[in-house]
Amino acid sequence: MIEQPIRIEHDSLGEISVPADALYGAQTQRAANNFPVSGMRPWRAFIWSMGIIKRAAAEVNYDLGLLDAERAEVIIEAAQEVTEGRWDAHFIVDPFQAGAGTSHNMNVNEVIANRASELLGGNLGTYHVSPNDHVNMSQSTNDTIPAAIRLGCLWRLDELLETIGDLVVSLREKAEEFDDVIKSGRTHLQDAVPVRLGQEFSAYASAIERDGMRIRRAAEGLRRLGIGGTAVGSGLNAHPEYHARMVQRLSDLTGFELYESDNLFESMQSMADAADFSAALRVLAITLTRIANDFRLLSSSCLAELELPPVQPGSSSMPGKINPVMAEMLNMAMFHVQGCDLTVSLAAQAGQLELNVMMPVIAHNLFEMMQVMIGALRAFTERCVCGLQANRAQAKAWLANNPIVVTALIPLIGYTAGAALVQEAQARALTIRQVAVEKAAGGGLKHLSGEGSVTPAEIEAALDDLHHLTEGGRAGAISGD
Repeated sequence: MIEQPIRIEHDSLGEISVPADALYGAQTQRAANNFPVSGMRPWRAFIWSMGIIKRAAAEVNYDLGLLDAERAEVIIEAAQEVTEGRWDAHFIVDPFQAGAGTSHNMNVNEVIANRASELLGGNLGTYHVSPNDHVNMSQSTNDTIPAAIRLGCLWRLDELLETIGDLVVSLREKAEEFDDVIKSGRTHLQDAVPVRLGQEFSAYASAIERDGMRIRRAAEGLRRLGIGGTAVGSGLNAHPEYHARMVQRLSDLTGFELYESDNLFESMQSMADAADFSAALRVLAITLTRIANDFRLLSSSCLAELELPPVQPGSSSMPGKINPVMAEMLNMAMFHVQGCDLTVSLAAQAGQLELNVMMPVIAHNLFEMMQVMIGALRAFTERCVCGLQANRAQAKAWLANNPIVVTALIPLIGYTAGAALVQEAQARALTIRQVAVEKAAGGGLKHLSGEGSVTPAEIEAALDDLHHLTEGGRAGAISGD
């Protein structure tokens, strides 16, 4: 076995071996050695956010006269390469790590410092640019990590909202396509008065649209940055103008509308904005879980009113079996999202005094929630919703056998007579139409008004036009004319 070339680096704990070609250094290597937990690495959103924070800090510190032009130039260039994803393979620290995210922050500092030193003509590990003194100037893990959480979520916000919007559009299109399909409504998983399949789908679309609005509202809280609070919120070792300048520079670099914190100490202590955003994602996950469950039920062999696109064989042992795999995928994805939200919630309440040390797991789960939600929504929209078909014949058949269509006769015969029809139809295993026409033919159904008997033709007319039962109002109401 060929041994990997190494170099020896030093930190306050002494010497440590680092891969010779690694852009990271001693502190990152120690973290990798200490936390071989999950095999997971930082999400791209996190790396992008940290890179852009380091670039902005170099620019602001240079403008304030704290960082020389030569180092500022190479830090800016190296940080830009990080934001572009050029060095993602060198970000190796597991999200389950030391509290607050010091290992994450130092991983970024060391990669940028080594790359900047290379740009100055030095070798890896020589550190012509210091990870701490130059790249991390005016910063602390305690203010960079929460800023990165906020920026990373905002970085994918438009993408998430777009995928939500695409699903809403597809559901509205199906609502229009299915608007003429009258079917049995169901409450308590029992037959209820008729609805139109299009009405069900319009409700799905509106629910998801409202959840998107909640996410957009919650994201507003993420725009308030505490960068410049440094270790505890006091801004120790940062220029008095650093906070305001950083917020403005990050606004310019990202194109996001960002705001200064009105209390840097609160920004260090509280993860409430992150928890609020996570909760908004959870609400959407709840809605999507419910809708996926409905799709599975409506497409089941028990109801079969909805036909899902056959995207893959459903069984390794039963030929020809097709399963609702896209709805099942959405269920599993949304269960995972809700689990991530629980982690964020628990971590957000686990801060003590001046700092929440659970930020790495908050960051990881927020970015994972967005990744899973975006991917699941795209797949569900494209591979399921767009290809949905209504089984009109099956919907009509179930409706014909639904005893609750007797509601259409209530304005003619009243509630008590209607209830008796239902009991008789169920006892004789007949439809409401069959029993009602039979009784009307024998003169056994009286008008609710008391004016004579209901005719079979009146029964047929009432049961042929069930569309009015899917709208508001009361059939047969007394006119105001």
